[in-house]
Amino acid sequence: MIKKLASTAFFALLFTTLSLAQRLAYVDVTAILESLPDYQKAQEQLDKVATQWRQEIAQEQDQIKSMYSQYQAEQVMLSEEMKRKREEEIMNKEKDVREMQRQKFGPEGALFKKREELVKPIQDKVYAAIQKFAEDKGFEYIFDKGSASGMLYADPKYDKTEDVKNMLKKG
Repeated sequence: MIKKLASTAFFALLFTTLSLAQRLAYVDVTAILESLPDYQKAQEQLDKVATQWRQEIAQEQDQIKSMYSQYQAEQVMLSEEMKRKREEEIMNKEKDVREMQRQKFGPEGALFKKREELVKPIQDKVYAAIQKFAEDKGFEYIFDKGSASGMLYADPKYDKTEDVKNMLKKG
């Protein structure tokens, strides 16, 4: 009788503990993205565009080197005013190339915008699938294994932001 009571108590405790446990999961978003043909095509397009822009910038840098070499060769025959003018032309060209690099590869540059245009819809599709999976399978939290961003999905019923705000307001 005591064994039966202890066994029943154990299973009741186990069931209570399991029902209180939150369901967690993790995914590797990078692996998911890389498995999608649309993502691979988008990456190929971005790589082609970036390669083309790098070649254009390299050609401009070669032109600057050529201008500088020509200037060095002719420097002894130039007047001070002509030297200053040539140096200014070279510096302006270098400034233009740096600006071109910034416009193409900077944080808000054309490559960033192109990446957002091509990749963001695919990422949104993946995140929507993760959310649907979590809701369908009863997961409360899903984390990204390979990202610093961490949480991809959280059941809103576990959001305690307002509770903490209210606690702080009360003092």
